[in-house]
Amino acid sequence: MKKILLIVFVLITVIDYRSFAFVETLKKTDEKVEKTVVKTLKTLVLKNAEWAMKQQPLTVTSESSARSTGSKNDFYSEGDYWWPDPSNPDGPYIQRDGMTNPENFVAHRLAMIRFSKIIGSLASAYKLTGDEKYVKHAMLHLRAWFINEGTMMNPSLKYAQAIKGRFTGRGIGIIDTIQLMEVAQGIIVMQKVLDAGVLAGSKKWFSAYLEWLMTHQYGKDEMNAQNNHGTCFTMQVASFAKLTNNVKLLDFCRDRYKTVLLPNQMAADGSFPREMSRTKPFGYSIFNLDAMTTLCQILSVKDDNLWSYKTHDGKSIEKGVEYLYPFVADKSKWPLKPDVMYWENWPVAQPFLVFAANAYHKKDWLNTWGKLDHDPQVEEVIRNLPVRNPLIWLD
Repeated sequence: MKKILLIVFVLITVIDYRSFAFVETLKKTDEKVEKTVVKTLKTLVLKNAEWAMKQQPLTVTSESSARSTGSKNDFYSEGDYWWPDPSNPDGPYIQRDGMTNPENFVAHRLAMIRFSKIIGSLASAYKLTGDEKYVKHAMLHLRAWFINEGTMMNPSLKYAQAIKGRFTGRGIGIIDTIQLMEVAQGIIVMQKVLDAGVLAGSKKWFSAYLEWLMTHQYGKDEMNAQNNHGTCFTMQVASFAKLTNNVKLLDFCRDRYKTVLLPNQMAADGSFPREMSRTKPFGYSIFNLDAMTTLCQILSVKDDNLWSYKTHDGKSIEKGVEYLYPFVADKSKWPLKPDVMYWENWPVAQPFLVFAANAYHKKDWLNTWGKLDHDPQVEEVIRNLPVRNPLIWLD
C-alpha cells in the first residue's frame, strides 16, 4: 500500500512539474514574441508617435459630399468598385469588381484611417515608454471624434459605401469602421491614465455604435455576409465589446466564430473559397485570415481558447495559417492568377503572422513577419490593414 501511495505521489509530482514547466515555457515564449515585436518596431513606433503628436483632429465634419443624404456629422463613403456607365454617363453606376474608382468620395474614410493611425501610434508609444504625453495628445482626438457635438461622428453608418443612382448607403459599408478597432484597443491600453470624462464619453459612443450595429438592418445584412464582410463585422463587434465590457456580445462573437465563420468560410485545406474566387484572391485571402486571427486574439480566454478550437471536420485557424503562410513567405508559389490590382503590394507585415506565432510558438512565422514591410504607404494596403500596431494587441 505504501508503495502504491509513493508511486501515485511521484506521478502527481511529475504531472504537476510538467504542467508548471509547460506554463513557464508558454510564458517565456510569449515574452520572446513581445520582445521581438518591440525590437523590430521600436524605432518605427517612436517615429510614428512623433508624427502623431503634431497632428490636430480632423473628423467627418471637416469635409463633406453633396451626394450624401446624411448630416455633416454622418460618415459618408462611396463603393469602391462602382463606375459611370459609358452607355449612360448620367445614369446609375455599374460594377467593375476589384477595380477601384479614384473619383469616388473617400474623404471620411481617409480621415478615419488617419485617426486610427494617430491613436494606434500614440498608444504604442505609451505602452513602450510609459510617457503620458502621448495619452494627453490622444485625448484631443478622442474628444473631437466621440464627444464634442460640433465635430463628433454620429454613432451609426447609414451612408457608407453609397452607389450613385442606386443606394444612399449599404450594410456593406460597415466594413469601413474596421479602422476604429485600433482606436478602441488604444483606449484600452491607455485607459488607466485617460481623463475619466474622455474615457466615459468614448465608451458611451462605442456602446451606442454597438447598439446600432446589432439592431439596424444594415448591421444584420453585414453580419450575415458569407465572406470577409461577415468576418469583419464580427471582428468589429468583438473589439468594441471588449472596450465596453459587453460580455453578452463577446459570447455572441465567440459562438459566431465557432458555428458560422470558421465552418462556413474555410475549406478542408484551410483556404477561403469565397475569397479565392474574387479578382484579387491573394489580397482578400490575406485580409480574411488577418480578420479571423484578430478575432482569436481578441476573444480567446482561458476557458474558451479559439486558437485551439477545431470543428468536427477538422477546420481550425491554425490550418488556415498553415495553408496561406507558404504563399506569404514566397509569393511566387501562389497557385492562382495575380490579383488584378495591388498584386505587387502584398504581402506586408501581416498581423496574422504575429498573432499565430504567439499562439503556436512558430519561429518561422515570426521571422517572416520581421522581414516584411512594417510601414506600407499604399492607400489600399493601409485600408485593408486595420491592425497596424501589433504591440498594443499583445497582452
